[in-house]
Amino acid sequence: MCHDTDSRPPAPPRTGDVAERGTLTLTGADGTEFAAAYAAPAGPARVGVVVLPDIRGLHPYYVALVERFAEAGLPALALDWFGRTAELPPTGTREQDFDWQTHIPQTTEAGVDADVTAAIDYLRERTRPELPVVTVGFCFGGSHSWRLSGRDVDVAGCVGFYGRPSMVEDVVATRPTLMLIAGADAATPVEDQLALAERLRAGGADVQTAVYDGAPHSFFDRAHGEWEDACADVWRRVLELTDRVAAS
Repeated sequence: MCHDTDSRPPAPPRTGDVAERGTLTLTGADGTEFAAAYAAPAGPARVGVVVLPDIRGLHPYYVALVERFAEAGLPALALDWFGRTAELPPTGTREQDFDWQTHIPQTTEAGVDADVTAAIDYLRERTRPELPVVTVGFCFGGSHSWRLSGRDVDVAGCVGFYGRPSMVEDVVATRPTLMLIAGADAATPVEDQLALAERLRAGGADVQTAVYDGAPHSFFDRAHGEWEDACADVWRRVLELTDRVAAS
């Protein structure tokens, strides 16, 4: 099960003021409008984050997550997958009853790349033109985040939770990549994800993995108290990557 509309992300280890938050509509390079959520820290931006949601698209978990990134000092934008096949969500986010099963098969890599590019452009317009940007994806979005490590999209690093290696079969990664793996994930065997990491490393990629033994799919949730230590480690690893990107 991916994150549902009642899930909320755990708090980051470092927190500051959030200067701006809200939902908006962006336009991709092909003219497609899609829903997004944006949050910005009060301080200067060193690295930006594009959040790639799970199969349900832009629902409240990801609106909360961009605010969490802003609290950690990172301007962030989460995008919705379905601008090409569904109407824009009237409330700004997808509701629990949204028929994602119909729309997910209609998404394309080209459409995802166009929307991620538009998200990066928006972050740079709101901060500075040379802002490095990292993708952070979950489930369906985690797979695309890993895939973007080898695509012609201007990202500086790629983080993926709960991804599917079958979506990354032909990728030759060229950006630092972090794979966050739920040890009890029923959707994708741990061994398959570790095999993907080894294949990417064999091609010269900088790939880090973290396996959280016993953790279920979608463990990165403040309601899962038993995985509090795992969530803290996830934040540490993600922020280490963004700090490394900023330093370079």
